[in-house]
Amino acid sequence: MQTQQEKKQHSKHIIFLFFLSQSITLFGSTLVQMAVVWYATLYTSSGIWVAAFSVCSYLPQFLVSFPGGVWADRYNRKRLIMGADLGIAAVTLLGILMLPRLSGTEERLALLLAMLLIRSVGAGVQTPAVNAVIPELAPKEELMRCNAVNASMQSLVQFAAPAAAGILLTVSTLKIILWIDILTAVLGVGILSFLPVPAEKEIPGKQSIISEVKQGAVYAFSDRTVGRVLTVYGLFTFFCVPAGFLAGLLVSRVYGNAYGYLAAAELAGFAGMMAGGFFVSIWGNGWKRRKILKTGLLIFGMMSAGMGMTKHFAVYLVLMGIYGIALTVVQTSVTTILQETARPSMRGSVFGMMGAMYAGCMPLGMAVFGPLSDLMPLQWLMEVSGIFLVVLSLLFFTDEIS
Repeated sequence: MQTQQEKKQHSKHIIFLFFLSQSITLFGSTLVQMAVVWYATLYTSSGIWVAAFSVCSYLPQFLVSFPGGVWADRYNRKRLIMGADLGIAAVTLLGILMLPRLSGTEERLALLLAMLLIRSVGAGVQTPAVNAVIPELAPKEELMRCNAVNASMQSLVQFAAPAAAGILLTVSTLKIILWIDILTAVLGVGILSFLPVPAEKEIPGKQSIISEVKQGAVYAFSDRTVGRVLTVYGLFTFFCVPAGFLAGLLVSRVYGNAYGYLAAAELAGFAGMMAGGFFVSIWGNGWKRRKILKTGLLIFGMMSAGMGMTKHFAVYLVLMGIYGIALTVVQTSVTTILQETARPSMRGSVFGMMGAMYAGCMPLGMAVFGPLSDLMPLQWLMEVSGIFLVVLSLLFFTDEIS
């Protein structure tokens, strides 16, 4: 028989391999995401086009996250994750077959928009299932640390993906990047297929999906802690758009319209995110979740405002790095609070709501701030949104989340 220590060690190996499988598939997805957005940014230099790509990337995820959360409570979560990955890979393959038939830039942009729309549907199914599985794999006392390690691994992938995208766009074609996405999806699914992921014996519900979505929403916002954290997360996502999701547009307008500048900004942000994950994994377990979340929000807002004020690219990169640290701190603490607070039978629905908050508030922010960035300096929008986030963090100091 295995000792308690051996069981704990085995559990760590399983969750590490689970995180590894998700990081591999994330690499391919991020590679495609960066390549497509940079393609639109450099070929159009339009805030509206960049906003359109972001909306197409996240609006379907917003809509599907609601039933996706219900499915994560009803069905085998491992199969949902694998099915979503393979479905996204199939859409990418279809895009590869169609690209050679299109010659004009606008036709290619339209195809890429359609691809992102369909890929986003898969993300709406996959994301709630992944977040709901983690508490089943990780020891309860190690949940914060495991989430932080996962954040570090994902940030490491996202650190490497922009550099890889910049190099590949320079020396090869978009088609090669799409093939890499398919390869990583198959590899990630292959690893996950061999892992013994626990699954509650769920019987498909007799109620309609709409009824269960409503029940999940009522539960999420009737629970004081869950409801407040979801609200804060939605506001945070909306107001991080100018400094985060429009960063490439700012760099191309202010510092230089070249892949090198774009890659440097992305690498600084992802390096900070990776460092933030290591920080929380080492010290996060001893801190109150509320304190970690509030501190992350405060620093995040200050860095957003600072990036809008500076005129020097080196200073901008330093602020972007600290911004990335704060981003991981906020996301890790939000995820952990929800995992620890939500009832196991409702975790899928809660993380469906969290996915909907992200996938809804982000494109809403792009729809607002993208066109505004063509009418006024983007730096102003970064400063205003940063100040709001600072105020939000100060207001959150009165919250009673432990």
